[in-house]
Amino acid sequence: MSKKIYDVAILGAGPAGLAAGIYTGRANLKTLIIEQGLDGGQIAQTSSLENYPGQMPEGESGTALIERFSKQAELFGAERAQDSVLEVDLVSNPKLIKGLMGEYQARSVIIATGASPRKGGFVNEDNFIGGGVSYCATCDGNFFRDSDVYVIGGGEAAVEEAMYLAKLARKVTIIHRRDRLRAVESVQDRARKVENLSVIYNSVVEEVNGDEILEEIKLRNVVNDEITTIKKNPADNLMGLFVFVGLNPNTGLYEGQVELEAGYVLADEDMKTNLDGVFAAGDLRKKNFRQVITAAADGAIAANSVRNYLARLDGTEYV
Repeated sequence: MSKKIYDVAILGAGPAGLAAGIYTGRANLKTLIIEQGLDGGQIAQTSSLENYPGQMPEGESGTALIERFSKQAELFGAERAQDSVLEVDLVSNPKLIKGLMGEYQARSVIIATGASPRKGGFVNEDNFIGGGVSYCATCDGNFFRDSDVYVIGGGEAAVEEAMYLAKLARKVTIIHRRDRLRAVESVQDRARKVENLSVIYNSVVEEVNGDEILEEIKLRNVVNDEITTIKKNPADNLMGLFVFVGLNPNTGLYEGQVELEAGYVLADEDMKTNLDGVFAAGDLRKKNFRQVITAAADGAIAANSVRNYLARLDGTEYV
């Protein structure tokens, strides 16, 4: 175990974690950001952003935006560790984080490990992940060039990603369980202008089948229970089914220590959890609105709360 004790360890390098690192680093706090994969979390898989203040007005990818987040955090002195966290002790003082590559200690912790895509829940889903079923358009879209692609979901993420896929696929069809999409009207307006994009309403995917790769999608109409089978075009190498039906919070590590509700971390407006010195930020926190801007705001607030917390511990004042 490293003998170094950080002022704050930030778990996760998405918009929330990196924003927190910018603010704690700028406050001259000894900061460590731990991330097991690439920076960005969900935003790194977003092909096009248009609503983040200060982004390129013509639009830009989530990867491009998060690269600037990362550089800013490093500019203000935040240290980085690429490691998979296996266990945490958030009650101890200092806090202990055990990773695959090492162990880390910190006087405070900001948990910002985000959320992961929720599965569709249809029969044989797991059998075709990587063989037609996907949860990331920017990751896998190129495999389906000039093929037929189907998208499950009706929110902004689903419609945005369907429009991205329409640039690659021959035809994209959104499958939505309700009689209208949930995406904001401005996003729907743009989708209506995409010639090779259509919607099947009041339907859910019940089952997928195929011989090693996805070859058949069975839909059930939720109004009359009628079953429709969609088959792969024989001329195509692949057919695609992309799932965008929400997120599951990545909070399993904190169960039994941090108070959770339906898997989400309970934190107040200052991002404080039920544990002293432990704060939460971003998509894993229970809240009503999950966007890049709200995650970044959470991170900034959590960093300020860490600063206040450590100042009280040290009996110091600051301006």
